[in-house]
Amino acid sequence: MKCPGCGGELGKLRNPVPTVDLIIEVGAKIVLVNRRNPPHGWALPGGFVDYGETLEDAARREAFEETGLRVVLRGQLHTYSAPNRDSRLHTISTVFLATAEGQPSGGDDALEAALFDPGNLPGLVFDHGRILDDYRKKRQLPG
Repeated sequence: MKCPGCGGELGKLRNPVPTVDLIIEVGAKIVLVNRRNPPHGWALPGGFVDYGETLEDAARREAFEETGLRVVLRGQLHTYSAPNRDSRLHTISTVFLATAEGQPSGGDDALEAALFDPGNLPGLVFDHGRILDDYRKKRQLPG
């Protein structure tokens, strides 16, 4: 790739990849998914934003694909952008707060989906522990 101004070689263009994650509340519990693909472990439902897709549409799609739940988005918690938040590549994730009804079931990239008490969670992959710490602080829940 060449610079349009000077014609110098720019090399390969590398940008962070946009993703979404969701904190889905079902009553007083939240939904986590057990990941099918590396890194394995429990995580918030979420994934990559498709080209031409809004963040909100990506959040609703990922929630349904991974949990079988149709969610109502209630707002955004925060955007997380630490370059090392995902060991596979640099991602920037916008985290949505959502509500749903029913029992989640794993699908797509999730081996299983289950409800957890926000104060009693399993070990989490990525930076999802930090995200849920921020969520508990915002909601003034015990941690």
